[in-house]
Amino acid sequence: MPRPNQQLHPHREPAPARLAATVLLLRDGAEGLEVLMTRRSDTARFAPGAYVFPGGGVDAADALHHHLATRRPGQHDEPLTEAIAAIRESLEELGVLLARHPDGRWADQQDIDTLDRQRDFFAQVAACGLTLAADQVFVLARWTTDRQLPQRYEVPFLVARMPEGQTPVADEAEQFEPVWLRPADALARHAAGNFFMIFPTIRTLERLRNFLDVAAVLLACAETESPLWVSCPRTGLVGGREVRYMEFESAFGELALICPDGQVQHPLDWQSERVVPLLKNVQRLTAPNPGAMTGPGTNSYLVGDPNTGYIVIDPGPADPQHLEQLWRAAGGDIRAIVCTHSHPDHAPGARPLQALCQPKPPVLGLPSAPTARAASQFSPDRALQHHELLALYLKGLEGDLAYNAGHTLQVIHTPGHAANHLCLVLLQDGLLFSGDHILNGSTTVVDPPDGDMDDYMASLDLLSHTCNELGVRYILPAHGYVIGGPEDEALAAIARLKAHRQQREAKVLAAMQSLPDGSPDDWLALAYADVPERMWPVAKRSLMAHLARITAHVR
Repeated sequence: MPRPNQQLHPHREPAPARLAATVLLLRDGAEGLEVLMTRRSDTARFAPGAYVFPGGGVDAADALHHHLATRRPGQHDEPLTEAIAAIRESLEELGVLLARHPDGRWADQQDIDTLDRQRDFFAQVAACGLTLAADQVFVLARWTTDRQLPQRYEVPFLVARMPEGQTPVADEAEQFEPVWLRPADALARHAAGNFFMIFPTIRTLERLRNFLDVAAVLLACAETESPLWVSCPRTGLVGGREVRYMEFESAFGELALICPDGQVQHPLDWQSERVVPLLKNVQRLTAPNPGAMTGPGTNSYLVGDPNTGYIVIDPGPADPQHLEQLWRAAGGDIRAIVCTHSHPDHAPGARPLQALCQPKPPVLGLPSAPTARAASQFSPDRALQHHELLALYLKGLEGDLAYNAGHTLQVIHTPGHAANHLCLVLLQDGLLFSGDHILNGSTTVVDPPDGDMDDYMASLDLLSHTCNELGVRYILPAHGYVIGGPEDEALAAIARLKAHRQQREAKVLAAMQSLPDGSPDDWLALAYADVPERMWPVAKRSLMAHLARITAHVR
């Protein structure tokens, strides 16, 4: 984890989250799946006027009445309590009751009409001889309110089929205007500006619209007692406007690194006019070379501080303005220039940047292999060794004092994308500078003969081991935002990347088996059918790397 003294923003403890529960009541309409929604009071403390699913706080009494509910195998006490709370809130807010008679019949409108929503719910249910159908309430998701908000909730989003013979009637105090909508229609009305919804509701409907009917939703949830997703969104600034992100989205890891306690202060706009601080000792300047292969541009990183000097990682293309900005951001005090590999969007700026500095810092990295393309020839002043340490430290300090106050990069040789590719770990802060081996938002190209898929997969395993061993929590790629989080998000990202490569290789193998007399172009069309055709010339390079790996393993 980054050292607290290197964080840009002082720590502040997020407000505690109160437990609540909400339930998506579903039915099959003439045009597909529909969900019951209702409008919150305009005077509500949380999300006034928003269209939501019925629900509310989990009360102590909900946990005391398990005996009034039916539970399914594997439904433990906590989710049972939450299901009971959701059932109670559904009656209180919308007059919907998920309960059965002793003979198995569902409660109907006549039963509901005998109940007083203002009186004790459990006493009335018991008096009517009803059993709460908690076994028919499944966990869909779990949301926690954003860290920066003063009023926060932890909310399981539950799903259940709407009982037949019941008509929703809002309490006209907390909830108004119950309406059945297809998820796509609710999203369209929100986009048109006449159906206000908050972020978790929107994202839940986006997931829900992928299901054909109620049975498909319940089946997906019944396969596990765990939520299909869990999220506590983070917020950044885009064009000066607040934008929220879930854990799987590209900007989430960067916000987790820079604003760990939910501060809404980090601009996410890509631009190359200024250096972006990520920590006090790490800055990023994105080169003005956006494109299909480079994303928003090549990220150059400055590691260090004014007291120790700086190491530049990946100076990028030989763009004079970009290099001068790097030099100025370091106050001219650049102690070393490290190239993760020799591709033309990473290394050409090394010598011009070196020429700006006095004294001249060494250009470090690994020399390009004979297999490198002509545009990727590179000879450093000194070749780095696997596990070599590059240290910046305050003069006059020794031992632990120097290490703790300094910045130490460990070199990790990671061939695969290129034969001379390397990554670096900032040991004191648990950061991995991944070059092109791990990218945010795309997979890197493995282009034989300098690229090798066997080496690439082995390097992924090495990086996974390194992150686990050295406590790396964040990955800083050469293209795209920071990846990771305070737990095992970095390791999970590497695992997903490896799984993606394995799945792609399985598609290549299946294409070869389907067309044994086919050409690489024939197999490309099958194995990369999910990739836009305009990207096939680039994808073909990785296809050839997969073919070489498959052929080698068959022998």
